[in-house]
Amino acid sequence: MRVLIVDDYPDTAESACELLRNAGNDCRSATCGAEALGVVDAFKPELAILDIGLPDLDGYALRSALQSRLVDCPPYFVALSGRTHALNAALAVGFDACLQKPVGLVQLLRVVRLAQFEIQGSPIAKIVLQRQGQRSAG
Repeated sequence: MRVLIVDDYPDTAESACELLRNAGNDCRSATCGAEALGVVDAFKPELAILDIGLPDLDGYALRSALQSRLVDCPPYFVALSGRTHALNAALAVGFDACLQKPVGLVQLLRVVRLAQFEIQGSPIAKIVLQRQGQRSAG
């Protein structure tokens, strides 16, 4: 799967990409919204994991920009934040899923797998995502 990870901490973004590459994914990282926008036209990510607190564009604005730019094949969008209220807001504006920082390898691999199921239209993925949303909201 082609994965874009955007986090303003370069070590965090690159470490996550390295873990996903080792698991067989094609991954690119960016440390700000402008850098992410520069990558997407050639890379066309299937999954975009976006930190909400970026220095130039926040994750909400970046999601909107990516959605507009990749209108023919929008990625599965995952919000990344250490703040619960930011993740709830992300779901409200159309992110597909959320990850709360700090994120471990199991969580990364799980969200990649869920994105794969969702992209393929798997009914089980919809059930799992609904359950995760209910847990996050509760």
